[in-house]
Amino acid sequence: MKRVSPKQAKVLLEEGWVYVDVRSEPEFEQGHPAGAMNIPLMHAGPMGMTPNPDFMRVFEAVFPKDAKLVVGCQAGGRSLRAAQLLEGAGYQDIVDQRAGFGGARDQSGRVLEPGWVAEKLPVETGNPAKRCYSDLAKSK
Repeated sequence: MKRVSPKQAKVLLEEGWVYVDVRSEPEFEQGHPAGAMNIPLMHAGPMGMTPNPDFMRVFEAVFPKDAKLVVGCQAGGRSLRAAQLLEGAGYQDIVDQRAGFGGARDQSGRVLEPGWVAEKLPVETGNPAKRCYSDLAKSK
């Protein structure tokens, strides 16, 4: 599994790779890497985070197995898990953006590696059409 920094991920995006943000819909709406697509690994709910039972179905409907994809989340944990699931499903060009949107942190909350925001990389907010989960989930 290849894991890259936010700056390395940005270079891949400039080369035509696609950033897939696996954070929840509310997290994505509040801010995400510019141009990112959202397919949550977990959903935020009243009882906390719960697995998205449609994650693989939606992912496979949206992306072919040979797509060049950078997977990111908030701090690196969910994206690593998603990247491992995708590799197991036969995706060949999956890269984990290891520091996430907000930065990789240790157990006491100290930043170990700055994330997308701290690196001052391009960010957008909202739910862009055809890139937000509510649109992507309609893919067959």
